[in-house]
Amino acid sequence: MSASDTAVRPVREAPEHNPFEAMLARFDVAADVLGLDDGMKKILQTPERELKVALPVRLDDGRLAVYDGWRVQHSSAMGPCKGGIRYSPYVDVDEVRALAAWMTWKCAIVNVPFGGAKGGVRCNARELSTAEIERVTRRYTSAIMDIIGPDRDVPAPDMYTNEQVMAWIMDTYSMHRRGTHTGVVTGKPWGLGGSMGRKEATGRGLLTMVREAARVKKLDLAKANVVVQGSGNVGGTIANLLHEIGVRVTAISDIDSAVVNEKGLDIPAVLEHLEQHRTLEGFAGGTRISNEELLTLPCEILVPAASENQITSANAAKLKCQIIVEGANGPTTASADSILDENDVFVIPDILANAGGVVVSYFEWVQDRMGIFWEERDVNTRLHKIMQKAFRQVHRRTKKAKVNMRTGAYIEGIDRVSYFTRMRGLYA
Repeated sequence: MSASDTAVRPVREAPEHNPFEAMLARFDVAADVLGLDDGMKKILQTPERELKVALPVRLDDGRLAVYDGWRVQHSSAMGPCKGGIRYSPYVDVDEVRALAAWMTWKCAIVNVPFGGAKGGVRCNARELSTAEIERVTRRYTSAIMDIIGPDRDVPAPDMYTNEQVMAWIMDTYSMHRRGTHTGVVTGKPWGLGGSMGRKEATGRGLLTMVREAARVKKLDLAKANVVVQGSGNVGGTIANLLHEIGVRVTAISDIDSAVVNEKGLDIPAVLEHLEQHRTLEGFAGGTRISNEELLTLPCEILVPAASENQITSANAAKLKCQIIVEGANGPTTASADSILDENDVFVIPDILANAGGVVVSYFEWVQDRMGIFWEERDVNTRLHKIMQKAFRQVHRRTKKAKVNMRTGAYIEGIDRVSYFTRMRGLYA
């Protein structure tokens, strides 16, 4: 089972590393700029629904295991909830809450008619067989299926889940509903209602962000070098896309370590090595370094595309980049934001930078409902236009409010969700 992106184990010892608290801290800054009243703040800060489930599963050797699972629906103001499902031994309810809220702001920033949700199962997918993961998935689906559906909540792949997992969810849901309901998830295989271009969508969206950031900072990409943390679906895709357009990628990492080559890595060779060996160990085209060292390498652009809490108050001052484009969700803690600002690092935040995945998930959902599917060229063209427009809208917000890009993105997302919430009113 391959990960949707390569994870680095998050650290949670300090309050700084609680992702939900980080989301709330950033929310407060943006809400104050917008002048939101206390009632609206409370509505937008509070998840609409949280479901905790226990998943008894029989393992291949006959033993029984019980896994904790969650589905959090943060907001449905703009439409059905939308968000991935991750399988991780470190997932907890605060992580899922944060990810659900980030999805709310992300959908609003790119103006797709979804709200935010997220799901997680606390298990180590790397140690489970394919059959065991299928049993976990089908049990989890049956436990949450009363609150999901094409018009209610549409899951998608995330860390250590993929198109096969989405196919099992779709099949389980369809069996219970006595029909074929392809629109219940996105990120499915082609032929089962999946969209062309979905797998590469987050990486393609990041490429648009890299180009837009370089334009704003007047950086010549042909002379730049990029460091990518993570080599899964997101990190591997953006590294490969940058390589294809002639940008020098000098370092990339997996879960255990990283490789660096100042002259530029042969990214197709890196990805082929990972496909064959599932690790960077033994790759001859670069020098092995630690993940911690990778983050502080000199570069023009850093793309953290692994997991949350990688750039913190402990290492932010050591970074030697001009631009950060956040491919992962929550890779930078709230405490690190001010340090990056002081060092004049231009940060394209996660809720803007990695929104390409949900944009093409929306395209998939639309195609499933129409029963008509688009060519990959059309998907990519539509994706680029939406991501470019979102970047420029957020950048205008930033200039108008005299804030950084992260706060500008939060202002853009929160303003739109608060508008829909006011227009819909309160049911009482």
